[in-house]
Amino acid sequence: MTHPSSIGRTAAPSAAERAYRHLKQAILEQVHPGGSLISEGEIAEATGVSRTPVREALLRLETEGLVRLYPKRGALILPVSAREITDVIEARRLVEVHAAEQVWPRRAEIRADLAARLAEMRAAHAAGDLTALMAADRAFHATVVDAAGNEILAELYQRLRDRQLRMGETTFRLSPRWADMALTDHAAQLAALDADDPGPWLATVATHIDNAARALRGLR
Repeated sequence: MTHPSSIGRTAAPSAAERAYRHLKQAILEQVHPGGSLISEGEIAEATGVSRTPVREALLRLETEGLVRLYPKRGALILPVSAREITDVIEARRLVEVHAAEQVWPRRAEIRADLAARLAEMRAAHAAGDLTALMAADRAFHATVVDAAGNEILAELYQRLRDRQLRMGETTFRLSPRWADMALTDHAAQLAALDADDPGPWLATVATHIDNAARALRGLR
């Protein structure tokens, strides 16, 4: 029988999971920038776990393409490459433009959500809160993709999030004007939902992706 006090509880993450989450967040937020080398000991000390779960976490991150392991030396944080930028932008274009086409007949259903995400972006930008700004930005895009109703594409887009987050962190930090451009682009997308045909809406979605590509490539 399940004890009443255990109902609704969520199992605590394992030591390997804690190490994985800690290091992944540090990589995505550029605490450990691309090209830096970190040791198992550093990670173990930071997370309060032994080296065995740290190794498990590093192996998992290696399969995701975020680190490269060097026995007895540690893990190299892989920098974002020009090829990765090109691949991610291409994948974004395929998924997001298709999703934008699919949601047009039901655009009234997502308009309020997109307006709320844009308001969150503006508030975060005004407060200088980069983390909240990026979260709202990702949520704006995910709202459109999820509303398209294709679970496989939504899952693919979800897997792109980590790569997008790391690239987005670099863009927002190193290109101060990018935040203003992103706000302008999203405002244009929201306004385009009020048009009589999907042309302006699809154009603003594609333009935003093109602007992101230029910003990312300009940092290399």
